[in-house]
Amino acid sequence: MARRVVLLRYHLLIAVFCLLFSPLSAFAQQADIQRADELMKAGNSAAAFALLDPLEDKMAGNAEFDYLLGIAALDSGKSDRATIAFERVLAVNPNFAGARLDMARAYFQLGDLQRAKTEFETVLSQNPPEGARQVVIKYLDTIKSVEAAKRRQLKSYAEFTLGRDTNVNASGSQSQVGIPALNNVLFTLNPLNVKRPDSYKAAAAGVDYLEQVTPQLGLFAGADFRDRVNFTQDRFDNDSIDGRVGVAVGEATNQLRVSMSGGRYGLDNALSRKTQGFAGEWKLQINPANQFNAFTQLMRLRFTDLATQVNSFDQSTSGVGWLRVLADGKAVAFGNYIFGTEHDTDGRADGAKSFDGGRLGGQLMLRSDLDLFAVGSVQTGRYDRENAAFSNAAQGISTKRHDFQTDYSIGLTWRFAKGWSLRPVFLQSRNNSNIPINAYQRTDYSFTVRRDFN
Repeated sequence: MARRVVLLRYHLLIAVFCLLFSPLSAFAQQADIQRADELMKAGNSAAAFALLDPLEDKMAGNAEFDYLLGIAALDSGKSDRATIAFERVLAVNPNFAGARLDMARAYFQLGDLQRAKTEFETVLSQNPPEGARQVVIKYLDTIKSVEAAKRRQLKSYAEFTLGRDTNVNASGSQSQVGIPALNNVLFTLNPLNVKRPDSYKAAAAGVDYLEQVTPQLGLFAGADFRDRVNFTQDRFDNDSIDGRVGVAVGEATNQLRVSMSGGRYGLDNALSRKTQGFAGEWKLQINPANQFNAFTQLMRLRFTDLATQVNSFDQSTSGVGWLRVLADGKAVAFGNYIFGTEHDTDGRADGAKSFDGGRLGGQLMLRSDLDLFAVGSVQTGRYDRENAAFSNAAQGISTKRHDFQTDYSIGLTWRFAKGWSLRPVFLQSRNNSNIPINAYQRTDYSFTVRRDFN
């Protein structure tokens, strides 16, 4: 009996506590809402949102609270939060034209023009007051202009580079190498195949054109030209021109791009090789902060000189990648994994090649006009034919080429004027190989001035 009395008293105490403090809690919440409304009227939307945000878990579903929260979020630059609040309001009252107008504004700020257009047109169908009608028409005219601009896009660039390369010919530093097939007799390499440092200047230009036929179908074309001149080692001057045409299917957030390309590469003012290829890439934006992509490419590379055409090959490359936006858009991290094969077509000494590798990088906005970036990659290559020069059956030496290449770069992009940027870059490359003549190290320092035309 005594135990029942104790329990009864305990439950009564809890009930009294709830009766006393629940109204106080509700009163405090109402006071915060009223204060937030006053802050909004005073033009301090950020402070209003800071008051309302902690109450969302308890007050969500209250149309008056949700609408005030949505406006505070929208006016303080948190458009994604605003759409969530307005959706709750419209779920309760689909004919609330004010909430729908603000929902359309939120989508417009997010860059989701198609949804914004739909919401604005819905507001017009509800016969809003003349003032609101004029606002909606202005937004729709802006969306129309933006869509027209997106329908045809022409972008181009030009850049000039000065740099220092410690290995312009990507060769090893040894001038002599032992040849196992000749009982390790030392063979003196052609001086052109020994590491050579030099300073250089380079120029590049490119253009890209997009014709958006429908919201789901686009046609694109582009071309790039590059020319590099060494100060003293002119035997290794090079130039290239590459072109591409293709089709893009789907919206930007979920798009498949298929293209074909072709290019020419010149060495020492003479044509060295030609390329032709096909490529496909799928990009999927999971949400504003995450993007996935998958790609594949088929390429045909042919050397034109009789002395080097033995190195011609057909290549297939595939891979997957991920991009992540961080720090409210001030930083980006990305990575990808690639794999593929090269089929030699003219009896290359090392035969066919299989390869795979990875790449990681990131970019950080240090200030509005200055970005820091860094990229690192590794790739391994395995060949299927014994290299006759570096194998010796009598000595039991069997050598199939195996390479392991690492590259990393770090640099800055300074946007010092509209359309102009300066980019200093440090690049380090190393290729380790069990065939000595294919091993090398290279360091490159460069400064590039670029002009973008949009």
